Amino acid sequence: MRNLRNLFLFTGLALAACNPGTRQAGTAEDSTAIKAIDSAGLAQDISVLASDEFQGRKPFTIGEEKTLDYLIKRFKEIGLQPGNDTSFLQEVPMVEIRSVPEGDLRITGKNGDLKLSYLDQYVAGTKHVQERVAINQSEMVFAGFGIVAPEYNWNDYAGLDVKGKTVVVMVNDPGFYDSTLFKGKTHTMTYYGRWTYKFEEAARQGAAGILIIHDVLPASYGWTVVRSGWSKPKLDLQTPDDNKSRATIEGWLTQESAKKLFQLAGVPDSIMNQAKRPGFKPVPLGVSASLALKSKVRKSVSHNVAALLPGTERKNEYIIYSAHWDHLGIGEAVKGDSIYNGALDNASGVAGLLQLATAFSKLKPAPKRSVLFLALTGEEQGLLGSEYYAAHPIYPIKSTVADINMDVLNFFGRTKDITIIGKGQSDLDDYAAKAAEKQGRFLVPEANPSGGWFFRSDHFNFAKVGIPSLYPGSGNQSLVHDSAWAPDHIAVYGRDHYHSPFDQMDASWELSGMVEDVRFLFDVGSTLSNEDKFPQWKEGSEFKSKR
Repeated sequence: MRNLRNLFLFTGLALAACNPGTRQAGTAEDSTAIKAIDSAGLAQDISVLASDEFQGRKPFTIGEEKTLDYLIKRFKEIGLQPGNDTSFLQEVPMVEIRSVPEGDLRITGKNGDLKLSYLDQYVAGTKHVQERVAINQSEMVFAGFGIVAPEYNWNDYAGLDVKGKTVVVMVNDPGFYDSTLFKGKTHTMTYYGRWTYKFEEAARQGAAGILIIHDVLPASYGWTVVRSGWSKPKLDLQTPDDNKSRATIEGWLTQESAKKLFQLAGVPDSIMNQAKRPGFKPVPLGVSASLALKSKVRKSVSHNVAALLPGTERKNEYIIYSAHWDHLGIGEAVKGDSIYNGALDNASGVAGLLQLATAFSKLKPAPKRSVLFLALTGEEQGLLGSEYYAAHPIYPIKSTVADINMDVLNFFGRTKDITIIGKGQSDLDDYAAKAAEKQGRFLVPEANPSGGWFFRSDHFNFAKVGIPSLYPGSGNQSLVHDSAWAPDHIAVYGRDHYHSPFDQMDASWELSGMVEDVRFLFDVGSTLSNEDKFPQWKEGSEFKSKR
């Protein structure tokens, strides 16, 4: 989409959506409130938020200003109150760092030298808030997955001192390759497999640098996603130590670059297979890395947007609906287009948030508990807005009943099923199952739990502090098309649109599924908002002891 679309598009999309109300419905689905959730409203908000005028909605840009103005205007139109005392905004202090290498990543050893080119063969940046950082002749060590997990009897850093060194690690965790390890039996990635954890652990170990070896299947995305994400300025929360506790250099290597590194070090590629088995010992590579980065640093404040519908009887207990408003802004041009519009990721989720706010504002009687609609910043930069809210909650964590999160909604029509990412974690699954049943649908777990999806959106930071969190995804079984319909659409989006300038609004989208999914979330939240009990974590959940 190159320009802000007009209202004729909304009409076309509305006509493309069949009526979700034809299924067996419960009382809530017949209400005026739930019927307020419709395709025209979703289309209008997505179209505005994903327009070129909003420049990809990156924090610290004119795109943020336009997004905040639009969301505040819409929440006021809906009739909600400011969610942060007298303001709709919560300040989130951040720092923007644009790191650019001064040259190639140079790796030297007894058998020669290797030079790797930025973006094509490696990416790197720094969280250190300073104008120049460097590693010089930093000894390199292959540390398997870079994981320390006592509960799984796994320690890739055992007996290893990496202070001043650069560690090279693999993406994901051992369970991806062996069903007897970690959560491999259910093909579920643990947080130990997430790239953010690997950077965090390397810092705890005192490493000067860390490079993750990219691999498409265990990462669940291609190198172009890594490249596009690291070619732009990156944001982080401000910290008292200016992030000096982090490794100086953080980055990724392509598979081919890793092979060249191992060849230079005289280490066979099979070393990676050895690292997938218990008892692996880290391997000094006998080579060293040198790299300098120049950074442009800017400290500023971004914002979460919070709108409140006060409860009538239990107003000091809160249901949160969350969706991140940010995307990637303006970046590396692809086929002449440099605006990363983020229509599905995540203008769609924010549009769902606004539709839910509209529905709750019309609910009669009004909900007993308060409902907070939270549009979060900095998700694309590492779930920053939700991390900040979890550490600085506007309303007490212990009084927060649940978080219901939306990120990339269904654009290909109604489905028989609803995906619950992280299914089995909390009692919210039971609420979701009942709401789905009213629509004649059923719940399924995510198709690729090894992708670590439960750790890749804002609900994760609420879960980390003990708030039961529900994160639904699109279903996989089309109601009217063959079995390949939904998976094919999801695959094409991931391959051709995700985190690219081509995540744009499309008049061919069939929004009936998005409508039905948002109505499903309304049912879950409205049920929770009229109860007096709190959902709990299920036995076996790693979040059970956090509350």
